[in-house]
Amino acid sequence: MCRCLVCTRHKAGAWYAPGCEERIVMNIVLPDHSQKNLPEHASVFDLAQSISPALAKAALGGQVNGALVDLSCELHDGDEVTILTDKSKEALDLLRHSSAHVLAHALKDLYGDVKFGVGPAVEGGFYYDVELDHSISVDDLEHIEERMAQLVHDALPFKREVVSRDEALKLFADQPFKCELIRELPENETITTYTVGTFRDLCRGPHVPDTSKIGAFKLTKVAGAYWRGDAENKQLQRIYGTAFFKKRDLDSYLTTLAEAEKRDHRKLGKDLGIYMMSDMAGAGLPLYLPKGAQVIRILESWLRKELYARGYKEVITPHIYKADVWKTSGHYDFYHDNMYFFKVNEGTDEQPRYSEYGVKPMNCPGHVMLYANSIHSYKDLPVRFFEFGTVYRHEMSGAVHGLMRARGFTQDDAHLFCRKDQIVDEVAAILDLMDTVMSEFGFTYEAEISTRPEKSIGSDAMWEQAETALKKACELRKLPYEINEGDGAFYGPKIDIKVRDAIGRMWQCSTVQVDFNLPERFNITYRSADNTEERPFMLHRALFGSIERFLGILIEHYAGALPLWLAPTQVVILPIADRHKQAAHDIAKQLTDHGGRVEVYEQNEPMRIKIAKAQTSKVPYMIVLGDKELETNTISVRERSEGDLGSWPVEKLAAILQAAQK
Repeated sequence: MCRCLVCTRHKAGAWYAPGCEERIVMNIVLPDHSQKNLPEHASVFDLAQSISPALAKAALGGQVNGALVDLSCELHDGDEVTILTDKSKEALDLLRHSSAHVLAHALKDLYGDVKFGVGPAVEGGFYYDVELDHSISVDDLEHIEERMAQLVHDALPFKREVVSRDEALKLFADQPFKCELIRELPENETITTYTVGTFRDLCRGPHVPDTSKIGAFKLTKVAGAYWRGDAENKQLQRIYGTAFFKKRDLDSYLTTLAEAEKRDHRKLGKDLGIYMMSDMAGAGLPLYLPKGAQVIRILESWLRKELYARGYKEVITPHIYKADVWKTSGHYDFYHDNMYFFKVNEGTDEQPRYSEYGVKPMNCPGHVMLYANSIHSYKDLPVRFFEFGTVYRHEMSGAVHGLMRARGFTQDDAHLFCRKDQIVDEVAAILDLMDTVMSEFGFTYEAEISTRPEKSIGSDAMWEQAETALKKACELRKLPYEINEGDGAFYGPKIDIKVRDAIGRMWQCSTVQVDFNLPERFNITYRSADNTEERPFMLHRALFGSIERFLGILIEHYAGALPLWLAPTQVVILPIADRHKQAAHDIAKQLTDHGGRVEVYEQNEPMRIKIAKAQTSKVPYMIVLGDKELETNTISVRERSEGDLGSWPVEKLAAILQAAQK
């Protein structure tokens, strides 16, 4: 390959050297839409070098036509290329994926015979799944990190190589998990390996140029993980880590991680008496204790009032339907593996007649059937149905995670049927309601509009109108949005709302989805002003998303200290002695009559134990009741964050509780 110097006499940056007859054959498009002329076979690194030596030194990889690539990736005429440095958001994936390979190299060096699963970059870091005789514990992580640090110091290059299927199977003959992956690759798939030091891995890449580019890293925890997330497979050891280019970023992340661990809804949910899990019940199926049930009912009641005020009609649909419903909706073909199906004998023992039923993973078909139950005029639209509907989805047991990802959960689901000229106003109204919900909990949020994917249904005109309507609705609400090209569902575009919690984490919550599919499949219509049958547009929307998940987010957002109006117990009364118990119950009744949720701790326990119990339960108000309070007809009040508030008349606290009701 020609290695001419970049011509310094031409602003276009053409490659030139006296006597060189190599012709410029490629135009490469840069992010600012300017172009660079490069010779055939030039790489991403060559492009960086042609721009400046400083950029070449800082370059970690590239983005070619939207895809992440190594610096060695060969370019072609017309490619749109971005050079990635440590300031590029996308470069973190390169760094973390490369760190996973360094982790695997260290494990191989330290423990010898290791069977490797997969080691991807994930949100917040990376992991590697491995099988080995030694049981890795947190005590081993420091030792593994030391070996990783040496590998980073050695500046080992990452070398990519394309291999045939047979070569790959020979290379990884002693790696059963890798061989399984190789055998499942499509026939025309390009198979690549990456070698760093003495460790060679089956990998698509890309990676940073060498290990010295890996900045600050930390191994964070060890967990069990079934191979490919399937409980029927072997359980491997999963070692988690994270990596950043700068140590200060790592330190900041670890501080957030420690705070997140303290806020873990699974621990707090148990401490607060919100919910429990049972192996007997099954993975991903939360059981709500009285306090948890109360919080959920308060949330639902509050949102229900808002929905009634905004013209929604509540409906209730079954948990199961005959398979015919799911065949009509398309779920039977496209979502079958995520559903639970069973047979029902609808005949007799002598003459059995079996029908197949499916447990609902979504509420939509029921709402469509309810719409179809009546004849609708254009004057009737929009029709807004809502339901707190419990659904069930077959998530892999390795994927379930407390309330955040469950197999059984309740959605605050709504489906709106409207004319095309109503879409903008209806979506804007949904966004207004979403803002009301998120503002109540102090969430800031971001919007993302996902557009038409490669495989989709519906005409170009329908998609253009729907996408334009979503954008106009956001603009009407003055809601900034990002475009997520090609990530809409096959049946329509959507708006996703991501909220930021108290420690800066982003969570996916509300969704507004346009659906061209179900109205067509269920053949629903309305009578237009021209007296013709027209197909309504259907909008799916959820504000909490999953109530379970939203509750988990709230627990972590508030570190368990739910706001006064939502706290399952708002006040605990601590009588100092037995002679104060009756007065405690009298005060409890007075507060309850004003809408308060009150408990009396009358167990025969030391006062310090009662106080500690109330603090652990994150109760907003604590009342200590003794002789002094009875004599002065007052209560001694302590607020969970402000501490001792002194002596109050009961009426003052009663008024606060009454005002807090939603």
